[in-house]
Amino acid sequence: MLRKPIKRFFRSRNLWVRKIVQIFFFALIAIIAINHNLVESGVGIPFLSSASLHSICPFGGVVSLYQFSTIGTFTQKIHQSSFVLMIIVFLSALIFGPAFCGWICPLGTIQEWFGKIGKKIFKRRYNHFLSGKLDSILRYLRYLVLTWVLYVTAYSGKLIFSEYDPYFALFNFWTSEVAISGVVILFITLALSLVVERPWCKYACPFGAVLGLSNLIRIFKIRRVESTCKLDGACDITCPMNIAVSEKTIVRDHQCISCLECTSEAKCPVAQTVTLSAGGSK
Repeated sequence: MLRKPIKRFFRSRNLWVRKIVQIFFFALIAIIAINHNLVESGVGIPFLSSASLHSICPFGGVVSLYQFSTIGTFTQKIHQSSFVLMIIVFLSALIFGPAFCGWICPLGTIQEWFGKIGKKIFKRRYNHFLSGKLDSILRYLRYLVLTWVLYVTAYSGKLIFSEYDPYFALFNFWTSEVAISGVVILFITLALSLVVERPWCKYACPFGAVLGLSNLIRIFKIRRVESTCKLDGACDITCPMNIAVSEKTIVRDHQCISCLECTSEAKCPVAQTVTLSAGGSK
């Protein structure tokens, strides 16, 4: 009984609901980051005074897993709340896939906003500058980044990745907390977003690498009905991660971010052809 209402909600409203959700979380994180710096100056919103980017980042829980499992403490700057958020995001990923990436992550959102500028400048060439072969190789770089982050964090016991993290730099670039390396990577990411859609998500995001694996086992999957598909490529063109949805029956690609822009009520011209649904393996 629950399956159809969930499908109807996500498919029929994603064109505007997703945008609202993205704006909400971007504004929320920005307010928390700004308030954290204001509190240190003696002003700010009292009930948010203890909140910081480190305390609300679920990836902080991932990088602390080794230290927590071996000696029972958190990595430097990581809070218990990061563990709680990590568990919530992981559970949601098992159900809907990496929806955190496609709906909530502020860094993914701002890359999309810059991408809109790129689309106006380069039009059809946008997101097609790299050859398919090079693009497919680069997509596995984020697993190397993930391995490096986990190793250096476990070895040092410090949150070294924050010095390179464009997400942290995005909301702290005006403060003394951010490292120059993080700001440089942020600006490179935003610049690349003008020619490639979501470059950080595709090629470098360690948390996206973790969540992307959920596409193999998620309960609600993106499915394409071959019998009604017109093979016009609408779903392929609209996919920000360049996944060839028209060639798949079920999208299990590790790069899928569950944005649902390929679904029938979003871009596919034929109703009930590309849908989000549960059950079955074919």
